[in-house]
Amino acid sequence: MGERLTKHDVEKIEKEIEYRKLVVRKDAIEAVKEARAQGDLSENFEYYAAKKEKNQNESRIRYLERMLKTAVVISEESKEDEVGLNNTVTLYMEDDDEEEIYRLVTSIRGNSLSGLISTESPIGKAILGHKVGDRVEIKVSDDFSYYVVIRKIDKTESEADDKIRGF
Repeated sequence: MGERLTKHDVEKIEKEIEYRKLVVRKDAIEAVKEARAQGDLSENFEYYAAKKEKNQNESRIRYLERMLKTAVVISEESKEDEVGLNNTVTLYMEDDDEEEIYRLVTSIRGNSLSGLISTESPIGKAILGHKVGDRVEIKVSDDFSYYVVIRKIDKTESEADDKIRGF
């Protein structure tokens, strides 16, 4: 089974592919031509750097196209009182006696440093579908788990500046 993506994720990936094919590819090919024109390729760092950048762009295009081919498109909708995709959730961490705020996203947009938690992560899997006031066990491994209490659920939309994860 492929990556679980929303309709919004698919649109972002298609835009990135188009941009990479029409703009980045053209610039990369031009940079390789310019570097090649400088002469001796055996000691031409600019040529190797331009070639590497061109190859990285082509790899990214193939990666994204493969992701789209195997993707399973999922709905962003959830019940009004349940944690769902793109919801901002306030969690009370019992062990730390602190509140933390996360937004649940698909795995290709996950970035825990920015508060974007994937629905495939231990926290995301555990709280998905729960309601305010629920005490949920977050199972990290067979040997370790902890509890959180869902304090607040805000229905939010996909953000335009959410980035598709690189590789």
